[in-house]
Amino acid sequence: MLENIKNIAIIGAAESGVGAAILAKAKGYNCFLSDYGAMKESYKKDLENYGLSYEENGHSFSKILDCDLIIKSPGVPHKAPIIQQANDKNIPVISEIEFASWFTNGKIIAITGTNGKTTTTSLMYHILKHAGFDVGLGGNIGNSFARMVAEEPHSYYVLELSSFQLDDLISYKNQIGILLNITPDHLNRYDYKFENYVAAKFHITNMQTSEDYFIFNYDDPNIRTFMEKNKPESTLLPFSQKEEVFPGAYIKNNELIIGINTKNEFTMNMEELSLKGKHNRYNTMASAIAARILEVRKDVTREALRSFQSIDHRLETIAIIRDVQYVNDSKATNVNSVWFALESFNQPIVWIAGGEDKGNDYSEIKALVKERVKALICLGIDNTKLHEEFAADVSSITDAGSMQEAIKKAVALAEPGDVVLLSPACASFDLFENYEDRGKQFKQAVLTLA
Repeated sequence: MLENIKNIAIIGAAESGVGAAILAKAKGYNCFLSDYGAMKESYKKDLENYGLSYEENGHSFSKILDCDLIIKSPGVPHKAPIIQQANDKNIPVISEIEFASWFTNGKIIAITGTNGKTTTTSLMYHILKHAGFDVGLGGNIGNSFARMVAEEPHSYYVLELSSFQLDDLISYKNQIGILLNITPDHLNRYDYKFENYVAAKFHITNMQTSEDYFIFNYDDPNIRTFMEKNKPESTLLPFSQKEEVFPGAYIKNNELIIGINTKNEFTMNMEELSLKGKHNRYNTMASAIAARILEVRKDVTREALRSFQSIDHRLETIAIIRDVQYVNDSKATNVNSVWFALESFNQPIVWIAGGEDKGNDYSEIKALVKERVKALICLGIDNTKLHEEFAADVSSITDAGSMQEAIKKAVALAEPGDVVLLSPACASFDLFENYEDRGKQFKQAVLTLA
């Protein structure tokens, strides 16, 4: 395909699009970047530093549709008019992940799943960095894959990939693919069909052969069901907390056991792991399997699993004030993430939730909410659905129009020994710039109490 491309249009001017533009420029292509909305000043400066042309607050359709290739940022839906017109004209539309993969021979460890992606990606990077690998961290976390390939190429890349980033792939493949779990999320992007979302997650196995590895959660019924009819060609390495799987990883007598070539080739007591909680056991098993594939020394892996520090905005204790624990779980943007958060605490919970609903089904957490949540503070522009879902399960439900108001109400509702938990189950875009902004505002509001 490359020999027929001279002019490239990039749709979307966030990290993915800007990274793709920088790489296109570095490889000698004529490049034009277009964003339907306003661009961040930092990204404008990046583009100007590289002498790249761009537009914001609208698309120049004729200019874009006169190109040879379109690189679509993951946030741009397939139903966007500019993408539909490109399809009508048979202009190839690919992802930034696909484009970046054309220009590197580095080995890729890619991680996806509805929940746990960022933690597992960060842990995998930590292990390899600790082992002295020349490794980059990016994708849906940190820098875009394309920016890394253009500015700071590596021998290994650990990439967090969302379902949106796994769309629009052609020849891309990863040598190690990790699928943590699949529960309903982003269904508004997939025609409200769960099977479409599941298929998107399995794009992580695209183009893999028997020489590549697919590490997957054996306990996840949605993964198992899909694989019954769509078995990947790669070498399969499951991980499980319920069954003894070999080759793969499992837990027995509170020991993490990994066997790829021989049983019990790596063992570690669960109490030694820095990450706690059932959900983090899965994240740890997946990362440790990948470390064994890459032949990281066992003592180095063990030390890395002991020393890893959890990520921001994921079950992050901000402070304990007047014996009330304040926990930032802003990254919990779907219902399954909230289930893990609620399951992590035995204390009474004042739960702060809400935002831009993505077609959430709250049935899976209703029992936990009824058991553990003493009060619900709805933080969003339209909180109707939360009120309707939990009116019979929570004795106190109230609304807040800002994070400051939510914390003020939480202080009034919480008693010594309680947990105030921000775990929204929703996207942040109705009141905040993104989940990081939401988490930072939570931190700031809490720390003013101290």
